[in-house]
Amino acid sequence: MNATTSPLPHIVFLDSDTLSPDTQLRRPSFPHAWISHPRTAPDEVADRIADADIVVVNKVKLTAPVLASAPRLRLIAVAATGTDNIDLSACKSQGILVSNVRNYAVHTVPEHTFALIFALRRSICAYRDAVRTGRWQEAGQFCFFDYPIRDLAHSTLGVIGDGVLGQAVAAMGRALGMRVLMSAHKGRQGQGRLYTPFEDTLRQSDILTLHCPLNAHTRHMIAAPEFALMERQPLLINTARGGLVDEHAVAAALNGGQISGAAFDVTSTEPPPANHPLMALTDRPNFILTPHIGWASTQAIQALADQVIDNIEAFAQNQARHLV
Repeated sequence: MNATTSPLPHIVFLDSDTLSPDTQLRRPSFPHAWISHPRTAPDEVADRIADADIVVVNKVKLTAPVLASAPRLRLIAVAATGTDNIDLSACKSQGILVSNVRNYAVHTVPEHTFALIFALRRSICAYRDAVRTGRWQEAGQFCFFDYPIRDLAHSTLGVIGDGVLGQAVAAMGRALGMRVLMSAHKGRQGQGRLYTPFEDTLRQSDILTLHCPLNAHTRHMIAAPEFALMERQPLLINTARGGLVDEHAVAAALNGGQISGAAFDVTSTEPPPANHPLMALTDRPNFILTPHIGWASTQAIQALADQVIDNIEAFAQNQARHLV
């Protein structure tokens, strides 16, 4: 599509409420029609994209039947890095390009990862709650020792996933004096001498952190058999995708002492229903659940929004970039 010769492009944003209200989302520089929907329910998608040339989407699912109802659609501009909500095979067969946003979260996700690690390793939430309920006064002295506190220095950090985010987390770990093991996802071989096999990483790590995309190879890559391999009772941190972990197995791993704690910023269904297995763990002092905010620093969201429009403008000039 060339913006100077094609009919006025019709751009539809399906879930604009997934960006912070403080974010400035500029409009593309070429003439266009723009429709923005704060949210879109599954049964509304087909109707809303029926006449679209470009769709902007964060988390709304775009399935093959829905895509088939949009004959004009030529670009899906994903306001995220992950594309597991989009049927990429259907896009390919229909000639629909898919662009995503890259490297915008290189600071915010690693920082959130370590915020969770520090909170668990030093029992920050447990001590905060204890102070709130009067435990400090009850102790009768300047401090009390109800929950474990452990240094990060000289402990072993296992990073599963070697992309930009995994590498950034590894660098932060090394700066804190940690021994870092890098590993690809389960079943991937031939990574070379700088990588530790997946099963060995599970056995040797004091802290495990996941930074993989969600796909057929990585879904439930941490489940009961993997928890059984965790000899050092590590902390498990997931700021990537909920489906990477069998969430029903987490409680058993905590109860059985296979892991000493866990922190999740993601769940397989978002928001999780009240009966979700991770919701049942939120009262535990060694478990933290945050609402998928690892990516959501002010700076990162603005960078994401800018890159979405950059991708659309590049496409309009026949220079499509960041294609999946």
